Amino acid sequence: MSEEVWQIDPSGPLRGDVEVRGSKNAVSKHMVAAMLGTGPSTLHNAPEVGEVGLTAAMLEALGIHVEITPGEITIERGSEIRPRVPEEYTGLNRIPILMLGPLLHLAGEAFVPLVGGDPIGRRPVNFHVEALRSMGAEIEVGDNGITAKAARLRGSRITLPYPSVGATETILMTAVLAEGKTVIKGAAMEPEVVELALFLQRMGAMIELSPDRRIVIEGVERLHGASTWLAGDRIEAFSYLVAGLVTGGEVRVHGCHQDRLVTAITTLARMGARFEITDEWLCASAPDGLRAAAVQTDTHPGFMTDWQTPLMVLFTRAEGMSVLHETVFENRLVYVPALQKMGCEIEVFAQCLGGPACRYHDTNAKHSAVVRGVSNLRGADVTLPDIRAGFSAVLAAAVAEGTSTLRGVNHIERGYHRPFEQFTSLGLKINRLT
Repeated sequence: MSEEVWQIDPSGPLRGDVEVRGSKNAVSKHMVAAMLGTGPSTLHNAPEVGEVGLTAAMLEALGIHVEITPGEITIERGSEIRPRVPEEYTGLNRIPILMLGPLLHLAGEAFVPLVGGDPIGRRPVNFHVEALRSMGAEIEVGDNGITAKAARLRGSRITLPYPSVGATETILMTAVLAEGKTVIKGAAMEPEVVELALFLQRMGAMIELSPDRRIVIEGVERLHGASTWLAGDRIEAFSYLVAGLVTGGEVRVHGCHQDRLVTAITTLARMGARFEITDEWLCASAPDGLRAAAVQTDTHPGFMTDWQTPLMVLFTRAEGMSVLHETVFENRLVYVPALQKMGCEIEVFAQCLGGPACRYHDTNAKHSAVVRGVSNLRGADVTLPDIRAGFSAVLAAAVAEGTSTLRGVNHIERGYHRPFEQFTSLGLKINRLT
């Protein structure tokens, strides 16, 4: 099978306007939640990303009708539910695990293949499995996937050992139709999680967001369809703001409100970026150059782990030594060799640098990086290991000397809305090859 390759030549400052759509991380979860409604649900402002097509194919295999038009997805449950996600979807993304709870409600049994997603570190399914067991599900984890049965799920008190986004979403989508009350302690409170809770509430769910990472859900007998407008993708918004800064230009980002970027904006401002922010758009420029920084990723409302990949390239354009400490995924720095090949001066360490000791402090996980700027980047032929790494390599290629060839660009297209068109509109010299 032929693979698409991007060839990029340095093009000077990137300038222009970008409109971001709903986030990859929200749209697929909303599509799964829509299974629970008795009528059609519609998602507006949906991005055109590979993840949507993948999730739609899985839903259709289960007997759910999915209609996709530009910017809009409509989902309605069919008359017969097939409780098995086919094994051909093994390892492609993390959506199947989220279908377990809904399938148990709709069919009393479920099989989902083993999860995949970007190779950024262990994303254990045990949080999901233990939560469902505590709600009354019988679960077996096999070599090919997870099999579950439940006559009736009931509410439970669940304490998550770590505020896992996926596990919180699994519990939310299971508890809304379970018998009685569920309390999640140590829940993830990322904007995308709250957005999912609001959508479920529109469908008729009883959900309370309490202080100290507590979510209380009272099960209801049925949910109906609902309609929602997906909020702008904060990862994409940040990535394009950084694209302007890396190249010495200025990108104006529309469609993502300031409150979803508050920590990111201040981090960039400390590095010397100047912001202009309105209710419609925000843009950043650095006319006086960039300063080095020490940044630690964290769960919300900390600096988001998905923001650190473009930030790493920005560090190579800042004067001095910058430090990044990744505390969310132990293998998130898997993309560094591709950037090193392009001349980025990055060293990775197993120690906790640039912040207090994290949960990886006594492991062999290389989760801290020291970056020297200003580095002279050079074009290279690189293969992209995941979505966010792909975007960072495009940024490095935009300022590198000579032509860069990027392989594995399907990763970028899985997570960003029409990235080729967006970059072209900003002035990047980019060619598609097969």
